[in-house]
Amino acid sequence: MTTDTYAGGLDGAVIAVAGAGGPAGRAVLHRLARAGGHVIAADADPERLAEAVDAARYDAGGADITGEVVDLLDLEATQDWAGRIEKDHGRADGLVHLVGGWRGSASFPETELADWDVLHQLLIRTVQHTSLAFHDGLMRSPGGRYVLISASGATTPTAGNAAYAAAKAAAEAWTLALGDSFQKLSGDDGPTAAATVLVIKALVHDELRAQRPNARFAGFTDVRDLAEAIADVWNASPKEVNGTRQWLTPRP
Repeated sequence: MTTDTYAGGLDGAVIAVAGAGGPAGRAVLHRLARAGGHVIAADADPERLAEAVDAARYDAGGADITGEVVDLLDLEATQDWAGRIEKDHGRADGLVHLVGGWRGSASFPETELADWDVLHQLLIRTVQHTSLAFHDGLMRSPGGRYVLISASGATTPTAGNAAYAAAKAAAEAWTLALGDSFQKLSGDDGPTAAATVLVIKALVHDELRAQRPNARFAGFTDVRDLAEAIADVWNASPKEVNGTRQWLTPRP
């Protein structure tokens, strides 16, 4: 069990990362662990999760990173995961939501409503379940943070991205409502926990650059820069970051 010396920041913090498989997850796990965090990764794909955890642990010199397959579309399973983290580590200091997915169409009339069904599950339902499951634990933490990764398309939706933009906008609204709960339950001195939204256009990583050597990736955020921005959420006071949308790409 983690000791009770944690007093904010990342050193000693217990942080869960949802949707941790893949390049972004690897970068985030590595950054949080290198800063002294106890990182618990979750993903629905066992193979992707194992690869991300093993790679991040190796990159971070054997840092404290563990993985667990969790069905975030199952509220009870998500609540059980949050409960196990608090039981095993004594607290839960953060939830980073990296669960992604994209569906689009060539034009607005060609939008497939089946795409909305998929994106609703991936981009909204997982936010609902993780925020509900970790809410109380983050309030009990001396530095609780909930971090959602969103997209600029939620602010400037395009015709072919109606379902994706609407799902991202809903996830943002839900996260900001979580921040309002933190504010209202914390009293007059301001929030003791924070919910914040980091807005990107899209992500880029070394493997993608190698696959598309002539691409410019204008406005894209490197996964390492995303990881740095996530870590910075713990370096600010809850009052500074709660209920905010922070842009990592030029704001339209």
